[in-house]
Amino acid sequence: MLQRIVVVANRLPVRRVGDGWETSPGGLVSAVTPLLVDRPGSWVGWTGDAGPAPARFVHAGIEQVPVPLDEDEIDGFYSGFSNGTIWPLYHDAIRPPEFHRHWWRPYVAVNERYAHAAAAVLQPGDIAWIHDYQLQLVPGMLRRLRPDVKIGFFLHIPFPPAEIFARMPWRGAILDGLLGSDVIGFQTRLARHNFARAVRYYTPGRATTRLAQHHDREVQLQTAPISIDTERLTSLAATEETSRRVARLQSELGNRRIILGVDRLDYTKGIDVRLRAFDTLLDEHPECQEDVVFVQVAVPSRTGVGQYQNIRESVELQVGRINGLRGTVHRQPVHYHYGSLPIEELIAYYAAADVMCVTPLRDGMNLVAKEYVAARRDDSGVLVLSEFVGSAEELKPALLVNPYDLDRVADTLWKALHLPEAEAARRMRLMRRRVRSHTVFDWARACMDALT
Repeated sequence: MLQRIVVVANRLPVRRVGDGWETSPGGLVSAVTPLLVDRPGSWVGWTGDAGPAPARFVHAGIEQVPVPLDEDEIDGFYSGFSNGTIWPLYHDAIRPPEFHRHWWRPYVAVNERYAHAAAAVLQPGDIAWIHDYQLQLVPGMLRRLRPDVKIGFFLHIPFPPAEIFARMPWRGAILDGLLGSDVIGFQTRLARHNFARAVRYYTPGRATTRLAQHHDREVQLQTAPISIDTERLTSLAATEETSRRVARLQSELGNRRIILGVDRLDYTKGIDVRLRAFDTLLDEHPECQEDVVFVQVAVPSRTGVGQYQNIRESVELQVGRINGLRGTVHRQPVHYHYGSLPIEELIAYYAAADVMCVTPLRDGMNLVAKEYVAARRDDSGVLVLSEFVGSAEELKPALLVNPYDLDRVADTLWKALHLPEAEAARRMRLMRRRVRSHTVFDWARACMDALT
């Protein structure tokens, strides 16, 4: 009989719609849900609403175990410590992290609540699979509550160099929490190595790049890059409806060559830097103003947080400045969309784009790059990719850039627009081979194999 799996994540895989529930979109949900459909299990997480949690319920064959959060806990645990402290620190401190005791206390309390909720549904011999930076204390807490289960943890964002992690006042507690796991999964080898160094520096335990010793236990350190549902995206790209959408989009943009950016509106994504690089391209190659258009899709993110409001204002000011200086009434060099797009519409954007520009300042993986590759059924298109994203380890045939080097990014965009067709196709074939051979389902199986 297959082992039961209890997934523990910040959010449940469902969202409230009227009086009922529907499955939420997202890579983690699509990756993990099939595991729980094929075997018994539960999902522990927050509904997204403040206040008391509903009772356990079953949706799409999966037991949902809601965890309550009140408004103060959302401010301290989620907006505060998770996204004001850990998020910037783990992304190389691109923005200064804030360290507040009044954020740390609810982080501990909420992690303990998740651990107790998981412990209540786990049975001896089950697998608890805990996800991401919001819940780094849960493995250690759960180990103390339920030593009779297997515990895995997967970090979806980068783990920073030990010298940056050193700033964390509660670094020992976080490492102790993570080391409660049997297996800790990371997106990249670099993240795994950074974690091993942090263990050696800031705990009494020992660690190699594969194993950590903690309280006479061995903890396996695993590199497991997350991926996408390649077959689904490729199939969507092949539909007649997508072809019609592509033709309509190209016509609306004046049949110009398209450079595309698709990102959550987050300061780690470097959207403002990318726009400056595109502006540099237009300055150095004025002819591009006639036949090239930059399309930026900015998906709203953490809209109640001040830094995210600031980055939106910065990006929109830059879009207005570039269009004001370089555009005409009938032709704008930048087309900007603030909002989410249905996956069918997004696939059409991928299929229409001659160049995909994925240039975050730091990113754990970045699935947009892989989605673009999956959508390029005819092996056309060029991917310009930041060196500082996890997917750069897998998509080496992309045109890799340092996003901090504006001149180099501008030059690479020019190169991408003029790359010989045969060379572009060769690079795309290699990348498509990778995303076909390593899908999100392969990632989930690799994580489960390490735990079983």
